[in-house]
Amino acid sequence: MGSNVLLGSLGAVVLILVYSFVHRTFIEPPVEPEIVQSGKNHVIQLDVLNGTGTPKLGQRCTDYLRARGFDVVEMGNYKEAVEQTRVIDRAGNIEAAQRVAKALGISKERVSQQIDRNAYLDVSILIGKDFRTLKPFQ
Repeated sequence: MGSNVLLGSLGAVVLILVYSFVHRTFIEPPVEPEIVQSGKNHVIQLDVLNGTGTPKLGQRCTDYLRARGFDVVEMGNYKEAVEQTRVIDRAGNIEAAQRVAKALGISKERVSQQIDRNAYLDVSILIGKDFRTLKPFQ
């Protein structure tokens, strides 16, 4: 009887591991945090701005993105309230902004372009009051 329980437990563990592998590899693969820029790989650099008034959301989003290989160079609060989270292309590479949006679970419709050559980063994230729908907060 003890060996049956052990075999059943091992079988369950194997099934969980197989499911996890299939899900991560085929259903929802990780987003690549690098883009090719001037023929070289470049880690996407971004800032995270909290537009909700709720403390610590910027840090949670930053931790989430850094754990996935993105280079969060700045974090802070946005000057006004934001209803819907937005991702903004600052460097003229919309693909970088779309990758960040995908990593957060944001639709392409909420990716825009406002190029700012003085920003020295690729993407800005404005966390909105809809933050509970984003992957870092689920």
